[in-house]
Amino acid sequence: MTVPVHRRPGRLLERPFHTLGWGEPVAAEYDDLFERMNRFFEAATSTAPAAMAFSPLADLHETDEAYVVEAELPGIKREDIDVEIGERELCVSGAYEEREREGVLRHGTRRTGRFEYRALLPVDVKADEITAALADGVLTVTVPKAQAAKPRHIEVT
Repeated sequence: MTVPVHRRPGRLLERPFHTLGWGEPVAAEYDDLFERMNRFFEAATSTAPAAMAFSPLADLHETDEAYVVEAELPGIKREDIDVEIGERELCVSGAYEEREREGVLRHGTRRTGRFEYRALLPVDVKADEITAALADGVLTVTVPKAQAAKPRHIEVT
């Protein structure tokens, strides 16, 4: 027995879904997601040294004035950390060097080698006002928001 196939015009992601309150095609909602996933897969399949880097534990939170990244980097020196900002992306990278020891290492779980933390920022930022501070093994990077992105109170008259 053959099952009937109902065909609708256009691909699923090209159709608007008015019943869900989406007036635009669904594909427009997912462009940013697909872009991020493509970057992730390119980095994962690349043989570049950055692809073999691990990501340190980090938190990204938002305040009214800025985005704040707190990354755990215990035992690393300031000069071994690089902080870069791109168009919408913050990148914290560096390397943990293996410590010299006496005797034979019987068990080790500490990571060594390159690390890299990347975060996509949702709005324009003030790149010239970014600050970074390292204290007690925690790197705090503060990325101020652009004026247009800050929430403001509008009084109704």
